[in-house]
Amino acid sequence: MVGSSRLSIERREGLTTLWLTGPATLVLLLFIFVPVAIVTLLSFTDYQFGTSTFNWIGLENYADLFGPRIRRRAMVNMLIYVVIVIPFSVGFGLLVAMGVHRMMSWAPGLANALRTIYFLPVTATLVAMAGAWQMVLHPSLGIVNHMIAGLGGTPQNWLSDRGLVLYTLAMIGIWQTVGYNMVLFLAGLVSIPSDLYEAAEVDGAGGGWSRFWTVTWPMLGPTTLFVMVVPASNAFWVFKTVATLTKGGPAYTLVYALYREGFVYFKAGYASAITVVLFAFLLILTFLQFRIVEQKVHYR
Repeated sequence: MVGSSRLSIERREGLTTLWLTGPATLVLLLFIFVPVAIVTLLSFTDYQFGTSTFNWIGLENYADLFGPRIRRRAMVNMLIYVVIVIPFSVGFGLLVAMGVHRMMSWAPGLANALRTIYFLPVTATLVAMAGAWQMVLHPSLGIVNHMIAGLGGTPQNWLSDRGLVLYTLAMIGIWQTVGYNMVLFLAGLVSIPSDLYEAAEVDGAGGGWSRFWTVTWPMLGPTTLFVMVVPASNAFWVFKTVATLTKGGPAYTLVYALYREGFVYFKAGYASAITVVLFAFLLILTFLQFRIVEQKVHYR
């Protein structure tokens, strides 16, 4: 009798668990795992949108992706962009958050205004802001070149010069990301208990750098991990600035290649191979970030 009652309880618990997790699991299967499997299979074919047949070609799409110079350049441009945007957006986001957090104690109105100003690029549609950036960076009418000329420098073609355009787009990417990272770091700073700073001061860590390295930075571990994994990973998917400001050109990136091959030339198989490579890059980046950053994370 006791055994049947226990079995009935376990069955009800199992049905409850299935009822709670089943819908989310089904959504993951239908919209995440099944599409990933389909895209992976298509990457080994020559399938094109609109056709009813396709051939199995093995690794030809991947060999083509890593072969021609223009496609290698797309991967190199993407990696350069990521290497610039991720550390600078995270570093500047932390610096701005610390400044705003310190300002909240003696000038809360100014702190709120600065927080709003820094967060505006996050809320703005980058496609709509493209016209503003084109005017600011215009080779003859832009305010940037006017300032450079006023200082005795040489105006530059920021959006067409092969040696400058990728760094210009990276600067715009940092501009758009800093505000989001600032909000995340600011939330982490606000949640740090003040008694930890008092204890650190008693132990001799009363200076700014000492307080930062002994209290602030360790306690921001979970926030830093999230910022490094989620917002920073978006740098891999840079597309809007490339498409709207340069139309590819010298700033040709892997995501723009995905768009062109898949939705301009309708090469679904080749575009699927690019998607798989991007997914592999993201997995490697996330794994490295977890291995490096999570070792220093202190959960409270």
